[in-house]
Amino acid sequence: MARPLILAPAGTSAAVTAAVRCGADAVYLGAKNFNARRNAENFDETSLRSTVEFCHQRGTKVFVTVNTLVRDAEIPALEATADEIAEAGADAVIVQDMAVMRLFAERYPDLPRHASTQTAVHDLNGARYLEDLGYKTVVLARELTLKEMEYICSHVDARCEAFVHGAHCMSVSGACYLSAMLGGRSGNRGLCAQPCRLDWQCGGEGYALSLKDMSLLSHVREMENAGVGIFKIEGRMKRPEYVAAAVTACRQAMAGEPYDARRLRALQALRTARGDELARWDAEQAYADDRRDFDYKKSRDAQADALALAKLAAANGDYSGLAGLGVDVTRANGTRWAYGADGGVYEIGSAKGLAFLDGAQPGQTMTGGDGSVWTKQ
Repeated sequence: MARPLILAPAGTSAAVTAAVRCGADAVYLGAKNFNARRNAENFDETSLRSTVEFCHQRGTKVFVTVNTLVRDAEIPALEATADEIAEAGADAVIVQDMAVMRLFAERYPDLPRHASTQTAVHDLNGARYLEDLGYKTVVLARELTLKEMEYICSHVDARCEAFVHGAHCMSVSGACYLSAMLGGRSGNRGLCAQPCRLDWQCGGEGYALSLKDMSLLSHVREMENAGVGIFKIEGRMKRPEYVAAAVTACRQAMAGEPYDARRLRALQALRTARGDELARWDAEQAYADDRRDFDYKKSRDAQADALALAKLAAANGDYSGLAGLGVDVTRANGTRWAYGADGGVYEIGSAKGLAFLDGAQPGQTMTGGDGSVWTKQ
């Protein structure tokens, strides 16, 4: 049996780059219309084509979300979007609306259709129904137990997908109308305002509807044995640093290696656009609040963010990000090394070198993997 795919979220081109460099097998992203995260940057016809090309050159698949409910008057625009996706060379489309599914099946029968989490598959009958309709992949609802997942996986031919990390909706998967009722912004139209993140009170407790992130990374081996074929990471509204850390952690967990859970949790307590710390959440008890936790970064954070992403990619063998931060990358006696953006020279082929990149003071030296001595300038 082939190992499960790591499916990473990508709301921006930077998130795509982060996911690919850190080892994602596939990314899921939205076109400009008809996707459940319309407030993300998303991808127009030109950027979608170039993104698919970028991913395919690096062995990564691209699944495009077309997972909102569609009105009759929008069918011509939907057809145009379908044409853009197919012509871009996407590997699959993720859909919810049965009319959308039928349109793709008739218009592009060779383009695989994957069921969106909004289809709310909670049992075997639901999975079989979608399979009979022609879905190649079904997403198992977050509310299922491991035993329930195993039962469904073992009784269908369609590939089963499950979330392993990210925000967990307070409502049953795909069935929340709170945003639509309170403000006319329906999640099924890609406009959820996340009112569940407000300070709803219950029994004297605040934020009673705002769940913590789910994380099943410590159970991915069990999920693989249960038959889950795709490990999905939530977060198309989240920053590329989070995507990089989540993909890296998932890859390490699948290999049975220790992963940096502290770093992953800490990325859920990033600064807001105002630079304020989220005082009511700490790194150990952070809620997944796309609007507050993962907002616009300050310009002074950009270099540190770029370095963090480059180091995560380098740990996976992709040194291009580190090269972009410095003057040059070359080989010295078989050891990869770089001039850093701060003028220092660093070995980047080992954990020791990456640690040196963080902690060394000017004038401090270290011995490289080839026995040479490096000095931070």
